[in-house]
Amino acid sequence: MDDHKLPKAHGSEMSESFVIILPLPPRELSPNCAVATAGGRFAKASATKRYRRLAKQAVEAVQIDSTPWGKMSVQALFCWPTKRRRDQDNAIASLKSAYDGIVDSGLICDDDYNHMQRLSPEFSIDRKYPRVELTITRRDTR
Repeated sequence: MDDHKLPKAHGSEMSESFVIILPLPPRELSPNCAVATAGGRFAKASATKRYRRLAKQAVEAVQIDSTPWGKMSVQALFCWPTKRRRDQDNAIASLKSAYDGIVDSGLICDDDYNHMQRLSPEFSIDRKYPRVELTITRRDTR
């Protein structure tokens, strides 16, 4: 796998905010992707598992010591390879497995609205390096 396709993270142990960088969600994770056949369901399940694991690994790579957090916000920046109309609701829905991966990492106990606030996504164009950047910010104080 090319380096630019691997999940990346930056931040520090003492940081209360950090960014993880993931590839754009696969087409199978879009709510508009048909999964009427057994093959379609298997493809979606496989894509979900892979993307969830990528998000978990990216969060774990940051090595946050103050886990679990009580509340957080997540801001998604989608960097698309082409300029065309995008649906914000579908973009956010395609990140469900990434949110589950954040929970799997132990950073937060649940991805419901009481724990994880999802901010409106932002869109930009990057033809050379399409990706999604998730800025994760702690919202509780100890």
